[in-house]
Amino acid sequence: MEHLIFKYFPKLSEQKKQAFLKMMELYPEWNEKINVISRKDIGNLETNHILHSLSIAKFIEFKPGTRVLDFGTGGGFPGIPLAVMFPDIHFHLVDRTGKKIKVASEIAQECGLANVTFIHGDVAECKDKFDFVVSRAVMPQQDLLKICSKNIADTQRNAIPNGLITLKGGELESEIQHIKNRCLIQDISQYFSEPYFKTKKIIYTQK
Repeated sequence: MEHLIFKYFPKLSEQKKQAFLKMMELYPEWNEKINVISRKDIGNLETNHILHSLSIAKFIEFKPGTRVLDFGTGGGFPGIPLAVMFPDIHFHLVDRTGKKIKVASEIAQECGLANVTFIHGDVAECKDKFDFVVSRAVMPQQDLLKICSKNIADTQRNAIPNGLITLKGGELESEIQHIKNRCLIQDISQYFSEPYFKTKKIIYTQK
């Protein structure tokens, strides 16, 4: 059976394909030791975690040299799949849970990713500037924007202005009502046809 990643991204280089295959092998192995993905959900790793992360690659083609902060990365999502997809982009992955950062860094190393750095700690300690902050349903969009806006650079290099890109599901109107004029909501179901994505969305908020 063809992997969904290869179906939706048919022009992947052999090196990227091998990195994704390695990732799909490593996460279940690590998850036995350190629980970074729900044990009930590890069987859905490719769809619910890797492909879900890669919806951002359908939404935006990052320009070479772009810097991306992955806030609350957990075991490395969406940062690690995106780092495979965009080898010319620097990804900085931050999480408060040391065990999860350990798993993410080990997997990045084994997948041969040279464009990823890690920090175990709070994003408040991070003073660097990035073009985009990405995150997977860590907290409400407005709260996340307050915390991360200091890390979003003013200099533009991409097709859309610098800002925050999050992956979320469910009802979002009330969550974004106070920042609606700065938000764009995209249905992930327009990229991927699997039932999991029916309620999943990308929210982009300009800084």
